[in-house]
Formats: sequence, C-alpha cells, structure tokens
Amino acid sequence: MLTGFMLAMTYLGSAGFYIPALAVLYWCVHPRLMARAAVLLAFGSTLNTVLKLVWQEPRPFWTDPTIKVRQPLASFGMPSGHAQNAVVTWGYFASRTRRAVIWAGAAVVIVLIGASRVYLGVHSLSQVLVGWGVGIGVLVLGLWLEPRVVPWWSRRPLVAQVAMALAISLIFLAGAWLAVRSLHGWQWPDAWAKAITVAGGHTRPVTVNEAAAATGGLFGVLAGVSICAARGWFDAGGSLGRRLARIVVGALGAAILAALELLPGPRPPEAFAVQAMLGLWATAGAPEAFVRLRLAHRTTPPLTRPGDDPPEVRQ
Repeated sequence: MLTGFMLAMTYLGSAGFYIPALAVLYWCVHPRLMARAAVLLAFGSTLNTVLKLVWQEPRPFWTDPTIKVRQPLASFGMPSGHAQNAVVTWGYFASRTRRAVIWAGAAVVIVLIGASRVYLGVHSLSQVLVGWGVGIGVLVLGLWLEPRVVPWWSRRPLVAQVAMALAISLIFLAGAWLAVRSLHGWQWPDAWAKAITVAGGHTRPVTVNEAAAATGGLFGVLAGVSICAARGWFDAGGSLGRRLARIVVGALGAAILAALELLPGPRPPEAFAVQAMLGLWATAGAPEAFVRLRLAHRTTPPLTRPGDDPPEVRQ
C-alpha cells in the first residue's frame, strides 16, 4: 500500500501529469495563467536537464545494491527533477493566493513528492534537497521577473519574440552540448551499468537528445504563447460539450505529432523539432483550431501595427 501511495505521489511530480493537466486547464479554464505556469515549468525542466549533465551524479541504487528500486532509470540524478518541478508548479499556483490552506496543501504535496523519490530509490536525500533549492530559485526569480518581463516581451514585434524564444532555447542547448562534450570518452562504470540492468533498465550513450527535446519544448511553449497572445488569445469558457470537444481536438493533434517520436533513429535536431511542434500546437495551434472550428472565440482582436488594416478586411 505504501509503495502504491508513493508511486501516486511521484506521478504528481512527473511530466506525465503536469503536461496533460496544464494543457487541459489552458484550453478549458484559464489560458493566460496556465501559459505563464507552462513557461515557468518549461524553463525549470530545461534547466534541470542541463544541470543533470553538468553534475553527472549517479542515482543511489547505482552505487548501493541494498537499495530496492522501483524505477530503473538510466539518467543522472542531481538534482531531482520531480522535487524541483514540484516546487515550481505547486508553488506557482499557491503564490496566486494568500489562503493559508492552499499554501499548506502545496507544501505537503511538495514534501511527499520529494519523499517518494527517496523511497523509490531513484534519488538520494541530497538530490531531493538540491532539487527543492533549485526549484525555489526558479520560482522566486520567475515571480520577480513576471511583472517586469511579460509587458516588455509583449511590446516587441512577434518576429522578435519568436527569435528571442529560439535564442534562449539554443543557449540552454549549447550548455547541454558543452556538458556532454566534457564526457568525451566516458564509459558507464560496470557497477552502475549492472545495477541498472538488474533493476530492469538498460544503459544508453549519454547524448544531448534529452536536452534537445527539453529545449525544443521550451521554444515551442515560448513561441506559441507569443503567437496566441498576438492573435488575441481565446475564450476558454463555454458549455461542457465545447470544452470536451477542445480536449479531443487538442489531444488528437498532440497525438499525431507525438507519433513522430516513434520514428527510428531520432537525433537532436529531430528531438528538438518534434517537441517544438508539440509546444507550438498546444499553445497556439490548438487554440487557433478551436477558433476556426467555433469551439471558442477570440477575447481581443489580433494585434496590428499602427496604420494596418484589421486582418479580417485585408485582401
């Protein structure tokens, strides 16, 4: 029973929970709030991916055969991504209110997610603590920058916004590439490889593929939110039927793009491109489809430059 509970808590700190949940809330509840949460989470997740490659610290079950592991992971362990993302995501939503019960609930979830990682044998206590520390740093910096950067960013031309999104993503990817380059000639220690195999997993070469996917997702989310804002956002209200239809349309498009990951021999450019398309679809493509299919309407007219005709009367 305890193991089942810990697996449930670790799921609450995983991308498998955050990404679908944020997408549904973005499409059906509060687009602007969820867009900011998604951007912050994308930044944090990308930073975590790079830091793991920089620190290159083993997971505890790799070095201690007495640890009973429930998830045979083969990626480096410092810092804990679950612990970090829990602080960023649950902390961000708690920061939108002053209600003590919300803050207490968020704190309990954050602690339990971190504890689940130690219980499952995939992170040491130090890796969880560092994950919390990095998460607090990302959250505090994000909350401080939000009222300063968002207005500045939104005043830039859309082309400049997309270019900046790409530049930010490529800077992270460059950091990951340098970290992987420092591992040139590195081989899995026999003890680590054996522990992973015994646990039911398998080792693989350390590459920038995962970082390319993370940075591609960051670019897609940043660029997609910028495009959606320039197009005039969309109304996430409406009947239950319309909201369910949006989820179906959005999920179908995401499933088609995600299928591209199943193609053989993925390389960093392909990993970046697929995740970028997924991020763009979730934040801009799906909302545009909702408007075209009359499942939603724009909340404001699309942005135009001074002197331009509105898009609907252009020839």
